[in-house]
Amino acid sequence: MAEAVDRLYAAILDARTRDPQTSKTAKLLREGMTKIAKKVVEEAVEVSLDAVQGDRQRVIEESADLVYNVAVLWAETGVTPTDVWNEIARRERTYGIAEKLPKDTSRKDDR
Repeated sequence: MAEAVDRLYAAILDARTRDPQTSKTAKLLREGMTKIAKKVVEEAVEVSLDAVQGDRQRVIEESADLVYNVAVLWAETGVTPTDVWNEIARRERTYGIAEKLPKDTSRKDDR
């Protein structure tokens, strides 16, 4: 799967030079971070609702949309798939693959 996400990410970076009238990715990138972040939230909600409804096929389809939009967000923020894979590897070494890091309560939440 990592290779597929790497190819997707490369295509997203390539889309930066494309015409936004012919490339949906170029258009989304030009619309900026607010629009990209909204798309990530929208797809996360859709995949969650489909999961609650037990619609396996829609979970697959919406998950693909979510991964795409997260990759666009990464590209816009300068995060690479390798950055994410390295973080996953670090967490696996520290906590095990199926665990999430505990929240750092000392960090100030600016949101």
